[in-house]
Amino acid sequence: MISILPADTYIVVNKTIISENDRRIINTLYQPIIGALSTNLYFTLCLDLDKNEFMSEEMSHHHLMTTTNLSLDDINISREKLEAVGLIKTYYKEKEDSNSFVYELFSPLSVNEFFTHPILNVVLYSTVGKKEYERLTNYFKVPKLNLTEYEDITKSFNDVFSSSPSTVFENSLQNIKDISKLGINLKKNIDFDLLQTSIPKESINEKTFNTENKKLIENLAYIYNLNTEEIKNVVLSSLNDKLMIDKTALRKNARNYYLYQNNGKLPSLLYKNQPEYLRSPIGKDSNRAKMIYTFETTSPYNFLKSKNNGAKPTDRDLKLIEGLSIDLGLQPAVINVLIDYVLRVNNNKLTKNFVETIAGQWKRLNIETAEEAMNQAVKESKKKVKIEKTTYKKKEVELPEWFDKKIEKEEITTEEENEMKDLLKNYK
Repeated sequence: MISILPADTYIVVNKTIISENDRRIINTLYQPIIGALSTNLYFTLCLDLDKNEFMSEEMSHHHLMTTTNLSLDDINISREKLEAVGLIKTYYKEKEDSNSFVYELFSPLSVNEFFTHPILNVVLYSTVGKKEYERLTNYFKVPKLNLTEYEDITKSFNDVFSSSPSTVFENSLQNIKDISKLGINLKKNIDFDLLQTSIPKESINEKTFNTENKKLIENLAYIYNLNTEEIKNVVLSSLNDKLMIDKTALRKNARNYYLYQNNGKLPSLLYKNQPEYLRSPIGKDSNRAKMIYTFETTSPYNFLKSKNNGAKPTDRDLKLIEGLSIDLGLQPAVINVLIDYVLRVNNNKLTKNFVETIAGQWKRLNIETAEEAMNQAVKESKKKVKIEKTTYKKKEVELPEWFDKKIEKEEITTEEENEMKDLLKNYK
């Protein structure tokens, strides 16, 4: 690790055009991830630029310490965070008296690029939580105007300007200022030269591994911990008839390959507890609060194990629960409530179709907390009781003529009704 001394100098070089919208994106989307100190450092470096915003004078890090009121350690940590998310690039030169650094500034990703990014988007959600994430997405949404009753009267260039003989001139566009982005900075784990040479030439073309596809491959390799040889198999199964990579297929195949190599298991998902930002405040001493605490602080694996009286869950049950986390993306506490609810109302059986039907409904309802899941379970239980009563009453009318009239009134028994009520007590 390269240490920085107050006397070490630095120059800021602007590689982009930083707009007010970029500043808003950094403050609202990047700051929750990198923190206020890193955000402050980025904008401080912007202020060091000359009046044309091209390059700064050579300054010392002591100046940076004074301007930001940060220690050198804080400056170093903040800079590394900026490098990691692709907002700056750092160059270092060792000299006899003092070392020299160059900090290149880059634009943030656009709002659309950020919210569709396979890593940054997830990190933001995990950091700020569901409600704040929804507020941020709503903040950047463009309002839609119904133009069906309007006529498009926009003029084209040809309508406004007439053609004229062009003037011959030479124009060099080198070094013209433009918007420049680094994107998230991931350590390169994939050897694309080796990857391309290991795939038959007739299966790919010069556009197969374009910049966009390479970025996606790197991201997926990071998420699923795949090396060059492993990602090769994923790429081969994701090529379409035009010798191009189907991005949707690539994402799906990378995930399936990981599952296959790990015997269909993603242990980290089954052993995770409910994220802190989706937990209820601690303090209440009611039975309901105690149940919520149990659902939130127990992993699905351990919860299922407790339901088996300490015995290891069967592979069939584990595979079913893994699917709830992997395929549907249900939160750990929600899975625990679902397990508890199904076992109670289904004679201690985790029937696959029954579980997946309820899980699909909860996913569509965007249920993410234990309390939301419990409330929905209560609603479902009350519906079940109502249906049972309605069914029995309906039988009174539809019974055949020859049926023994003495047993014609077959309503739900007190014992059966009490049993249903007992199921609901655990969620109150």
